[in-house]
Amino acid sequence: MANTPNIRFKGFTDAWEQRKVTELGEIYIGLVTTMTSHYTDHGALLIRNSDIKDGRFEFGDNPIYLDDEFAKQNASRKHKVGDVITVHTGDIGTSAVITEKEAGSIGFATIVTRPDKEKIASEYLCAYLNTDTHKNFAMNISTGDGRNNYNLKDYYECVVPVPSIAEQRKISSFIDELNNLIALHQRKCDETKELKKYMLQKMLPKKGEKKPEIRFSGFTDDWEQRKLSDLIIEYKETVDSDCTLPILTSSKTEGVVLQEEHFGRVQNHDITGYNILPRNYCTYRNRSDGVDFTFNINRCCDKGIISKFYPVFYGNNSDIFFISMVLNYCDEVVHEIAYTCTGTGQKVLSFLDLQKMNIRVPSYDEQKKISQFFEQLDNLITLHQRKCDELKEVKKYMLQNMFPKKG
Repeated sequence: MANTPNIRFKGFTDAWEQRKVTELGEIYIGLVTTMTSHYTDHGALLIRNSDIKDGRFEFGDNPIYLDDEFAKQNASRKHKVGDVITVHTGDIGTSAVITEKEAGSIGFATIVTRPDKEKIASEYLCAYLNTDTHKNFAMNISTGDGRNNYNLKDYYECVVPVPSIAEQRKISSFIDELNNLIALHQRKCDETKELKKYMLQKMLPKKGEKKPEIRFSGFTDDWEQRKLSDLIIEYKETVDSDCTLPILTSSKTEGVVLQEEHFGRVQNHDITGYNILPRNYCTYRNRSDGVDFTFNINRCCDKGIISKFYPVFYGNNSDIFFISMVLNYCDEVVHEIAYTCTGTGQKVLSFLDLQKMNIRVPSYDEQKKISQFFEQLDNLITLHQRKCDELKEVKKYMLQNMFPKKG
């Protein structure tokens, strides 16, 4: 008998059994080889290991299909609703269940389990296979001789803790609800990002234009071409080695964050000469391996310090949030930055060169209105992403505690 889990639904007290996965259904491997000549834009969907992520299928914008002739030749490998697909190479052990949407698809180098419904529920088996317990088993059994593939003979050794069908369904339903909530917040996050992208295109003038396509009511004047030296002022205050202010970093994806959180550990640097970065001031790394530079606002603390390679500045009769947005997203300005930076290897954009650039801006009141609108969108994106991350942590915790530690 296997252990019982730390967390159980009320009314379930029976002991769990340990069953080899080979006892729980039919198992086979997906296509061993395939040819790009059979790829098309219709037909049977091809499922690869990389399409299975966090318990669900994610095919991106360009799913791959197999032509009708090839799919017909491999009809016996077509997936049915309820099949559990497990990653064979890559994030080995990760699994997802075939739904109506993926029915008729064919896997490439994936492990397929067609559960015996009288013994085990598909969603329950999938939930267990996505636990750290199973993934650690898969990793350990698959890497002993230099391999990093979860082969069939390895998978055959997998032992699954199995409660009654009624308890399986209760666990499956709970995990399914969590998955739906995660998907909901991820979808809302992605939709808001798309809305932000669209509105940036419409609320900033196109090259050669003096007005954007979309404006707030009451604003009709042309946007004026202004030199950045008239709109921003450098803030130059440095620290010595005994400064105790938090160390910050400016990330392309995260914005300004605590360096310790960004790297997951305390960095030991000589901070002499670091720049002070007050709240709501802007900064950017003045050197890049390419020609892309990211301008971020400090919103994470009242005052921190950042490397001397990050100039700090604020608005001069201009809204600094709006200015940073133009520098990051206005195509015409981004292209000018690419021409303005210097260097043959690593590109450098000095603050002096930045100030020489021209950008097109509206009145201060319109700048403020636009920046507030995009700040609201950013807050929504952050809210949904945070909720999504929190739910993933809940799911991870529950997966580890709704199954026995051994089995």
